[in-house]
Amino acid sequence: MRDQVETPTSGHPLAEFTTRLRDRLDALTDPAQSRPVWALDAAEQRHVLTELAAATAQLEALRLQVLAEADRSGATGAEASASAAEWVASQTRQRRSHARSDLKLARSLEQHQPTASGLAAGVVNADQARVIVRSVDRLPIDGDFAIDPDRRLAAEHHLVALARHHDAKDLEVLGARVFEVIAPDLAEAYEGRLLVAQEAVAARKTSLTMSDSGDGQVRGRFTIPALHGAILSKAILGLASPARSDDVVIDPDLPTPVRHGVAFTQLLEALPADGLPTVAGGDITVVVTMRHDQLLADLASVGVATLDTGTRISAGEARRLACAHRILPAVLDGASVPLDLGRSRRLHTRTQRLALAQRDRGCTAQGCDKPPAMCHAHHDHPWSAGGGTSLDNGRLLCGHHHRRVHDPAYHHHLTPDGTLEFRRRE
Repeated sequence: MRDQVETPTSGHPLAEFTTRLRDRLDALTDPAQSRPVWALDAAEQRHVLTELAAATAQLEALRLQVLAEADRSGATGAEASASAAEWVASQTRQRRSHARSDLKLARSLEQHQPTASGLAAGVVNADQARVIVRSVDRLPIDGDFAIDPDRRLAAEHHLVALARHHDAKDLEVLGARVFEVIAPDLAEAYEGRLLVAQEAVAARKTSLTMSDSGDGQVRGRFTIPALHGAILSKAILGLASPARSDDVVIDPDLPTPVRHGVAFTQLLEALPADGLPTVAGGDITVVVTMRHDQLLADLASVGVATLDTGTRISAGEARRLACAHRILPAVLDGASVPLDLGRSRRLHTRTQRLALAQRDRGCTAQGCDKPPAMCHAHHDHPWSAGGGTSLDNGRLLCGHHHRRVHDPAYHHHLTPDGTLEFRRRE
C-alpha cells in the first residue's frame, strides 16, 4: 500500500500529474489488474525499454527542478532540515550523499539551459547531464585560455548533441577534449598546460601501501600517474593474454581479475636482478636463504626458506623460483656456512625451448594435453642442485604440473614413455 502523503491543494498541473502517474503505476503493477510483461512481444519490449528510459530522464528533470525550488523556497524547512537534499534523503530513504549530489546537479542545471532542456526532452539522462555540466564548468573563464560565454554555450550544445550517440563514459572522454572543438587554435597549448598541472598533482598524490595479512597474502592499494598506469596496464594485459608470444600462458579459463593478479606476480618475478639500483654498495635483489639439504631434498621434504625481508616461504616455492626465475640464493649448510652466492638461475634458451616443443609436443605430465605455448621449461635435475640446462635434462610442463612437481603433497615418477605420472601422497 502507498504511504500516506500530503494532498496537494493548489491544483498545479505538475502536482496533479504526479498523483495521476502514481495511480496509473499502481494499476499497472497490481497483479489483479495488469497483464504480465511476458505478454509483450519483442517489438513491444524494445519500445517499452527505450521509451521508459526517455520518460525516466524527463521525470528526473522535473524532480530536479522541484528539488532546487524546494531548497530555495524553504518548503522542506518545517522539520529543520539543513537543505532540501537532507529532507528528501530522510523522507525517501535515499543515501544523503546521493541526495546532495542531486541537489548540486539541480542547481547547476539552472545555469546550463541546453543540458536542462536535453534532460527535460528525454534525450540526455542524468549521468550524461552530470558529465556535460562538469565538462563545461572545467573550461577556463580567465587567463590566457579564457572561454567567453558564447563559446561555452557552443561547447554545451556540442556535448548535448553527442549525448544522443554516446554514453556517459564516452562523454567523459569527449568532454575532456571539447576545448579543441571551440578553440582549435589554442587547443594544443591549453592541453599541454593542463597536462603539466595534472601531472604535478598526480606526482604529489602518488602512493603505495601494502600490508601483510599474516595468512600468506599481502594486500595493498596504490595511486600512480596516468603514464605509469598505462605502462602497468599494458604489461598486465600482455602477460595475461592467451596469445602471448612466450611459453608461459596463464590459464584463460580463470576469471579476469585472477588472471591479472597472476600476471602481476609474473611481472614482479621477472624483474631483472641487474636492473635494480644499488643501495649502500649492494643491490636490492631479494635474497632467499635456505639450507643446502633443503635445496637438494626430494619433493616430499617440507621446510621453510626465508627472504631477506623476513618473509618466510615454503622450501618448495623456493625450489620453484630456483628452477625458473632469477633470484639470489644464499645456500647454507648445517653450520650456516655460505656455500653458494650465485647471482641467477640459468634459463633454457629460446632455441632450446623450440627444440623441447618439437620433441615433447606439449606438457609431459601423463594425461595432460596443454600445448607448448602453455608450458614451462623444467629441469629434471635442478640447476640449483648441479643439473645442466640441456635438452636431456629438460622437459615441458604446464603451469599446473610445474607447481605439482614442486608440491610436497605429490610425488611423481618417470614412466617408460617419458611422461611424468603424479600421485597424491597418502
